[in-house]
Amino acid sequence: MCGLFGMVRSPFAADPGRASDVFVMLGALAEERGTGSAGLALLGAQPGLGGAGGAGCRVVSGRGGFSGVWRPELLSELDRAAVAIGHTRRAAPGSPAEIIGVAQALAGRGALAWVERDRPTEVHLARGALSPLTMAVDTDQNIYWASEPRWFREVERHTRVRFATVVLLREGAYLKVGMERRPGRRDLPEVLATAFAPAARETGTGPRAAAGFTPAGAEGDRAGLLRRVVERAGGTGGLLTVA
Repeated sequence: MCGLFGMVRSPFAADPGRASDVFVMLGALAEERGTGSAGLALLGAQPGLGGAGGAGCRVVSGRGGFSGVWRPELLSELDRAAVAIGHTRRAAPGSPAEIIGVAQALAGRGALAWVERDRPTEVHLARGALSPLTMAVDTDQNIYWASEPRWFREVERHTRVRFATVVLLREGAYLKVGMERRPGRRDLPEVLATAFAPAARETGTGPRAAAGFTPAGAEGDRAGLLRRVVERAGGTGGLLTVA
């Protein structure tokens, strides 16, 4: 189990600090889903992150929760980053070229967020079985993701940011979120979506998957489940479809 969070910054946002505030607060809230380890990556075409052509990447990780990894001196780099990705507990790697096949073959909890180094302003998101994943867009057109939709309501209570849309993704959702930068243009982030069939292990469908959810939020998520359950050897056999 892990807590995912991050953002794709809008080039039209007047104040970069607003989106940065959201990212840091989502990191603190993500500790609800574990404090075994945490990390963040700052990427993109904003000056100051290093690398040629805006391909710089700063990765910070360590044991403990996000509050132990985050340092205030990273704030100026976060304000310049086009994309910021974070996790608590642990993160699972993925292969962008084969992600749909990999995600569909994966049996167990899974929510993935990753970028390709040569295209640092594009983020790939996939919600497999059990592990929740939510997307949101604020009024400055910054795009965010996080494990729990309630976290965005908490952000609104404690920051100046207001969200125009908050959506809990259904199991089996895959999205590519990002910007295609062209010379002389500032492009809005785009979202491309498709779907796959997620699978869960029989032993992994307990209440821990809903850590951080309110009872109403957990019930709402269960209403849209699409996973199939893979039973253990010696079980009652077959695949169970949960609709």
